[in-house]
Amino acid sequence: MNFLTLLFVTLSLLSAAGASQWRFDLKNTTSGIVALEAIVVSPTLILMFDRATNDTLQINNHSAWGALWNLESNAVTALNVLTNSFCASGALLSNGSMVSMGGDARGFAGNPAIQPGNQAIRIFEPCASPTGEGCTVFEDPENLHLARPRWYPSSIRIFDGSLMILGATPENSFEFFPPKDGGEVRPSPFLNRTVPANLFPRAFALPDGRVFIVANNQSIIYDIEAGTETPLPEIPNGVRVTNPMDGSAILLPLSPPNYTPEVLVCGGSATDPATPAANLSSQTPASSQCSRIMLTEEGIKRGWVVEHMIEERIMPEMIHLPNGQILIINGGRTGYAAVRYHRKLVGEGNADHPVLTPVLYTPGLPLGERFSNKGMPTSDIPRMYHSSVTLTPQGNVWVGGSNPSPNFTLPAPGVKFPSEVRIETLDPPYMFVERPTLGDLPPTIPFGAKVTVPITVPRALSSDVVQVSLMDLGFSTHAFHSGARLVFLNARMSANRTSLTFTMPPNSRVYPPGPATIFLTVNGITSVGVQTIVGSGAPPPIME
Repeated sequence: MNFLTLLFVTLSLLSAAGASQWRFDLKNTTSGIVALEAIVVSPTLILMFDRATNDTLQINNHSAWGALWNLESNAVTALNVLTNSFCASGALLSNGSMVSMGGDARGFAGNPAIQPGNQAIRIFEPCASPTGEGCTVFEDPENLHLARPRWYPSSIRIFDGSLMILGATPENSFEFFPPKDGGEVRPSPFLNRTVPANLFPRAFALPDGRVFIVANNQSIIYDIEAGTETPLPEIPNGVRVTNPMDGSAILLPLSPPNYTPEVLVCGGSATDPATPAANLSSQTPASSQCSRIMLTEEGIKRGWVVEHMIEERIMPEMIHLPNGQILIINGGRTGYAAVRYHRKLVGEGNADHPVLTPVLYTPGLPLGERFSNKGMPTSDIPRMYHSSVTLTPQGNVWVGGSNPSPNFTLPAPGVKFPSEVRIETLDPPYMFVERPTLGDLPPTIPFGAKVTVPITVPRALSSDVVQVSLMDLGFSTHAFHSGARLVFLNARMSANRTSLTFTMPPNSRVYPPGPATIFLTVNGITSVGVQTIVGSGAPPPIME
């Protein structure tokens, strides 16, 4: 029995034995703004953005649309944001700075002085304060901005530590930050032909340095260095997976020695995007289809392999768990993403029938056995359009947001899906038992380095099925986790179980240089994550 087979057999046994211990925990603090976008920016802080509307949290005598959530205290700190971050994207640079880009050109109620966000670049530099005190978002709209206006873009970190920025209405092109190509954009025939259902294209940096992109029901591999697009097979059965037909997508965990890439795409809608809005309904069933493809020559020739979730989902989100499983959470069973997109609405939203029970997907199990919600808890908070979710360094899952309305809407009779500021965590079974611990890591770790750190392993964990996962926790918005990545590391525990030696990825294509959280999992019980920077920690090159 090989390592991966043993691993997933162990996971399935642990899941069956302890699934009932998964719990939702509603926090006693609200977020103050709708957590439309969320990203972990330190061991203790999550950065949230909303549109510049009339949220309840205030700063400088107006509604805030940026804030920090403290994972230790559940306190919220408002941030002064200049530009409208509505439907923006974001990712982390190689030096640890978070960059948010794009957004809406318009202003909203309660913020008359808002500046347009569609060419905005917002930078949140690494902040040492565990509470967020003194942490700020830097903006200079006149001098620091995108080459083209972008609303509903995506962004990923690539092999040189810079960001590739993809698409967004009305710009069917790629650009980079810091800029390449003399600051010019790269037109994309792929994005042109996937209009109109190609917003927030799902993209992943592959371990050979190229980029996989899926939009509408089509996909390509883009070669950044050659500037070429290679078409791949269409997603089967006409299922569309990008806004306003939001499904989700994820790059499955990469494992040594080959780091063979596979992509999983789930949910969305089989509705033809050319269908007139008058013929669309919030009651149209979403798709339960998941399609999986191995991005090797043989895998591409074989094409997408279809399987089905337990229920249909529009606007699900998929995130990596440190043990290699995929969590599927949030969304509805019917309708579409967006606000006021068609005539038969629920309030002002386009979707209905929230899915309140998460699902686990175990990639290594046989086809037909990978999805399970056995023992998973059910939330009583619908998480519809404009919700977000992220794994935390503590190892649980932070869930916020939901607002299928054009402004902040308070709960009231007849309002089925009000603006949601309640925050909850989904806590895995290992949060309630004694856990292994991973010692402090160097602030930066070179590629290929062999690292030894002290660990503690509870006596109850008698056998030694050890996993070490190197993770980018990603940027969550619109049913997609930009930049999310899990690379398993070759690792060995000492005979006395007091130290762990692991080997970092061999190069910056397997794991783009930049921030990472490392988790140790022993027999399915996961430690608190420890953060570091992979590579030198230097900023990405400026290639104007």
